[in-house]
Order: sequence, then structure tokens, then C-alpha cells
Amino acid sequence: MSSERLNSNESALFDAAKVSKAWTFEEARKLVDRLEKEGNPDREILFETGYGPSGLPHIGTFGEVARTTMVRRAFQVLAPGVKTRLLCFSDDMDGLRKVPTNVPNQEMLAGYINMPLTKVPDPFGTHPSFGAHNNAKLRSFLDSFGFEYEFASSTDYYTSGRFDATLLKVLEKFDDIMKIMLPSLREERQQTYSPILPVSPRTGHVLLVPLIARNVEKGTVTYAEPDTGEQVEVPVTGGHCKLQWKADWAMRWAALKVDYEMAGKDLIDSIKLASKICRVLGVNPPEGFNYELFLDHEGKKISKSKGNGLSIEDWLRYASPESLQLFMYQAPRTGKRLHFDVIPKNVDEYLAFLTAYPKQEMKEQLGNPVWHIHGGTPPTTDLPISFALLLNLASACQAEDKSVLWGFIKRYAPDATPENLPKLDLMVGYAVNYFHDFVKPAKTYRAANDAEATALADLASKLEVLGHEPMTAEELQTLVYDIGKAHGFENLRDWFRALYEVLLGEAQGPRFGSFIALYGIKETASLIRRALKGEDLSKA
Repeated sequence: MSSERLNSNESALFDAAKVSKAWTFEEARKLVDRLEKEGNPDREILFETGYGPSGLPHIGTFGEVARTTMVRRAFQVLAPGVKTRLLCFSDDMDGLRKVPTNVPNQEMLAGYINMPLTKVPDPFGTHPSFGAHNNAKLRSFLDSFGFEYEFASSTDYYTSGRFDATLLKVLEKFDDIMKIMLPSLREERQQTYSPILPVSPRTGHVLLVPLIARNVEKGTVTYAEPDTGEQVEVPVTGGHCKLQWKADWAMRWAALKVDYEMAGKDLIDSIKLASKICRVLGVNPPEGFNYELFLDHEGKKISKSKGNGLSIEDWLRYASPESLQLFMYQAPRTGKRLHFDVIPKNVDEYLAFLTAYPKQEMKEQLGNPVWHIHGGTPPTTDLPISFALLLNLASACQAEDKSVLWGFIKRYAPDATPENLPKLDLMVGYAVNYFHDFVKPAKTYRAANDAEATALADLASKLEVLGHEPMTAEELQTLVYDIGKAHGFENLRDWFRALYEVLLGEAQGPRFGSFIALYGIKETASLIRRALKGEDLSKA
């Protein structure tokens, strides 16, 4: 990889990327080293992600594609001119082993256990098969985020012969592969295990059966049909057999010459086994990265079957795709809670990173998540309001639709409109949804104690005197701060907490001066008077 043909800006970027501590560049440098060791620095690099279409695409699928894309972009900076591809591989020839609980027509599906997913009827009735339905969902899902990728179907690759040469190699190295796999299995499973799974010509099932015989010269295996005992010989090629998933993973790496694939921490042992098998097949396994698993609000591992995590649809109801990509970018080796309450923080952190980006030196920019989220060209931002502030405004005015919030925003920023600030309009919609679904049901107002009531009354009086006199958010913040000090709050956090708990029914919020500037000086004074009278502030 040479930087000789780069212009001055590209050369500066190249030099900064070579020493960047961002995890994506650290991963990309592993690929640069891989090419240099091979002595073939200009060949194409293949990135891969895997998807099991026995269920619908989920947030983990998104995370893997998003993170892999970020590494790919980092590599393109370090290896200018080297072609790259991202292959999103669907294991749709896998047998249906159990009926998913989140799809219709489950009784019908129960009759297709062990059939390849591309031979199982679509329970939704919209596609030729269940595998085709979920593959279409995956592609639509990835397309909606603008990912650049190629889709690959396991069924197509097996039946078209693309895997044939490597499958014959698997048959040839069968004993070596068994030596790798057997120690990882329970004793009972060792008795019946085979890395090669015949597809029954009679039933179409992907069979989990031991092999009776193997013929390397003919390229066939022989097994006994489970229900009849009949001995059947089938080729390992042409889609007549399917590999067990760890062997399948290794075979795919070897056949396609995959250079990079990441996986969850729970698959570390599987990666080790697949890597050994890949080497037995004569190919170096890909570079990789093990990310931590997501946790629910109780710190427990998220499970698709339990439904104890967020879905993509959940996140996108309350926040932008970019905020979700930020969540995926940050600290991928650290277990993170994936729950609704992390959303507001990620929205505002994304905006903060976006705001900081133009002011940063190139070295800092490469460590800024928005560089990786936007492939090196993050947009500018001119949003005048944070998401947290919008949520507090929604709390104060009990907003049930966007027009209510826009009424306040236009007074705060007269030139702002949904048309000239479409990103803000989206954020207003997210805030209304989040307020309605999470903030409003959880709001808990309390009465002010005597000291708090006295301070609140003083604040209301001063705001009433100000009336419509223009004051900046900073000036209003200073006013609130001074009143807290004047009324003897030793820890001013207690004063600000009282403001939010008494007036908004929440334990925390953004700078209160900014809230007053947005909600209105007179309106805030009125809100305080209502609270002091004991009125129900949960009603607008």
C-alpha cells in the first residue's frame, strides 16, 4: 500500500490513520499487515458478516454490519486503491430446528422441521419460502441504512457448485476435521457427530445423522435414513449435503477467501475451532474481532427468545439511525445495556460529536465517532436544541404532537421551521414518541418542602418581574443558580433536582436556564405557581 499518488489532504489523512488509536483503525491495520505478509498488497479484500434467517433480522445483525462497515472504511484510508467487498451471507440452507415464537402459522411450520429454510413455506404468505421472506427482510433492513454490501444465499452457493471444490476438500480431510471437533463435544454427541449433513433425497430434510461410509474418489457419503434404515449414497457436492455450522463457517472462509469477519464474545471457542478447520483446508482464517454482548436493563444477556432487549424498530421510533450507529461504535469490547433509557444520551452525544468535529484537528477527527458513522464526511449540524431539552419541554407542556413543541421552538429560535430544519423536525417527533411511551408513564411529581417552596416562590417572582424581557439561557441559568445559593442550598445539585422533581416529575434534566429560555419566562413562572398551589401538573 503506497501513499505516493495521494494529494496533500489524502496524505495527511493516511499518516494520521496509521497511528490512530480508534479501534476501527487498529482492526484495519491488521488487514494491512495481512496483505504485506502475503506479499500481495493490491488484491481485493473480502469482509463478511453472517446471518441465520431462522428468525427476523435483529439489532445484533445491524451492529455486526455497521461495525464491519466502519472497519472497511478505515481500511480504505490505509490502503488507498485496494478494492474491498462486504458480503452479507445468509445461511438459508440450514434446517429449521424449531418453530420461532414470533411468526404466524406456527402449526404449519411445525410440519417442516429439519427442512432447509428455503424449502419451508413462508408463514407470512408473501414470499416463496420462509428463508426468502427473511432474506428479503434482511436486504430491506440493510438497504434502509444505506449499507454497501453484496447479498449471498447459502442455498444458491451450495446448489450452484460454488462450494463444490472446497466440499470435496472437506471430504478428503474428514478425519482431520473430526479430530478438531470431537474434543469440543459431549460424549453422547461424539457418537453421532458428522461435519457433513446429508440432505435426504426422499424427505428433503437436512439430516443430523452419522455417516456409514465415505468415498473420496467418488465424492460421496453414505448414511441410513432415520425412519426406514435404508442406506443412501449422495454426493457431497451440488447441494446434496450441507455442513454443520462450525465446519460450514470454516468451509465458507476457505472457499471464498474471507479476509475479515467479526463475531460476538460468545463465539470465541467456535471461531477457534473454525479457524483450525480452515487451516486444515489449506487457507488462513480471516482476521477477526470479538465484540461484547448486549445486556438488558438488569444487566442480563439479551436473548431473542426472551425478548428482553430493544429491536431496531424500537430504537428508530425514538431516535435517529445515526444515534444507533454511535451506540454500536462506542466501546464494542464492553458489555453495554441496550435498553430504552440509553437512547436520549446517545442522541445528544451524537449531536455533541457532530458539533465538535469541524473544530478538531485531523487526529482528533479520526477518533471522533461521527467520522466512522459517516465514512469520513460527517454533515454539519445547526440544531439549536438538545434532545434532553426537547424531552423536558414535552414534559412541561404534556406534548402529544409535534406542533405543540414547534410552537415553543419558534419562539426560542424564530427562524427555525420544520422545512428548513428537517433533522430537528425528526428529533421533535422522536421526543414526542419517547415522552408519550416512557417519560409520561414514569413521571412522579412531589410537593416542595418548606425551603424549596420559599426558593421556588422567589424564582417565580423574579421571573414575573422579568416578563418578556429578553434574557439568554446563560443569564437565566445564572439567575436560577444565584437563587439557590441565596436560599442556602449547600449542594446546588439538590436545588436543581428539586426543580425537576417538583415541576417536571423527573429526577434530572438539562440546564434549567435553557429550559426556561425554551419554555418561556412567564410560562415557567406560571408552572412554579401551579406547583406551589398543589395543582396536578400532569395535565397541560
